[in-house]
Amino acid sequence: MNIKVIAFDADDTLWVNEPYFRETEEKFCQLMEDYMPRNSIDKELFKTEIQNLSLYGYGIKGFTLSMIETALRVSDKTVSIDVIEQAIAYGKDLLGRPIELIDGIESVLEALKDQYRLVVATKGDLLDQERKLRKSGLLHYFHHIEVMSDKQEADYQKLLRHLDIPAQQFMMVGNSLKSDILPVLNLGGHAIHIPFHTTWAHEQIEHNVEHPNFRQEVGVADILRYLVA
Repeated sequence: MNIKVIAFDADDTLWVNEPYFRETEEKFCQLMEDYMPRNSIDKELFKTEIQNLSLYGYGIKGFTLSMIETALRVSDKTVSIDVIEQAIAYGKDLLGRPIELIDGIESVLEALKDQYRLVVATKGDLLDQERKLRKSGLLHYFHHIEVMSDKQEADYQKLLRHLDIPAQQFMMVGNSLKSDILPVLNLGGHAIHIPFHTTWAHEQIEHNVEHPNFRQEVGVADILRYLVA
């Protein structure tokens, strides 16, 4: 492999993220259980989130607006203002969560930083992702930070142009097969999948990935056996 740049996803690759959303979804379902069973509220919230992706993009702010919209819809606009205020408070709580680094990630970055250009390639709300990076203590490891509105092939092509490298010299490390792995492989790049125990339903795929440039590892430290001379 003639890898020059290694890009890391942020949420659930550098630090813990999705479990916090799951906890908040559970609180929201409890909040709304007078109107609908919990599992039905969860499905309605997910439907709202997907419908709103093209408007709000990914991240906590869009999630919060989707909670409010879902509460209004399932209650036929009879929900109390206290419930709306609580949904907003849940969103603010998510924004204020401390950063919990993935085990071993800083040691991996330390081992790689002198051999490769390291970048962050993530999607979500710009202000929130910048805040997380500052609080993480990891910012100094990275040559470039790319916060994308989405992670399609065109988004990665834009990143490759900015980095001025061909796809063959680029490797992506992330927890989402849909967003972190498949688009990069389709462009001819390399990708390593590090599964996380909790994955948002929108990021899941139904088929196995078969590609000569693809690897899957149990933990992030396992990538060093490929990448450290």
